[in-house]
Amino acid sequence: MATTDGNLSPILGKDEVQRIMADGFGEYHDDFPYEVLAVEPGEVRIRFNAEKRHLRPGGTISGPALFTLADIGGWACALSHVRGDPLIVTTNVNINFMRKAEAGPVDAICRILKMGRTLLVFEVEMISQGRCAAHATGTYAIPAVEQD
Repeated sequence: MATTDGNLSPILGKDEVQRIMADGFGEYHDDFPYEVLAVEPGEVRIRFNAEKRHLRPGGTISGPALFTLADIGGWACALSHVRGDPLIVTTNVNINFMRKAEAGPVDAICRILKMGRTLLVFEVEMISQGRCAAHATGTYAIPAVEQD
């Protein structure tokens, strides 16, 4: 998988990112199924604790649930490395489903591929039972800072 050039330093730690994400998804606040495991330069690791509501017939994690994980991974990268602005928004996400994701936790390795003034490009590798279940790339728009 691609890696960043190492020049990216996070401005928020994992606990701050976790709080912003949980607050941003108010309807999930009490049972928010995403846990920020680590924030490192150019990278965020998240665990998705899939529950029965995230499964499709056959007991595997649904595509929409994995897509949400990819989008949240990109958002976590943006939150932790830009300025903690929850109004940073998705402009594009592409996902490839590699194999079925078994019921249970899915770990996401979310990497910033490029960060500019107005856009952040990321990738997310989603690991289920030690194997890549899905891979996504996407872009987040970084809103301009309003001047007073």
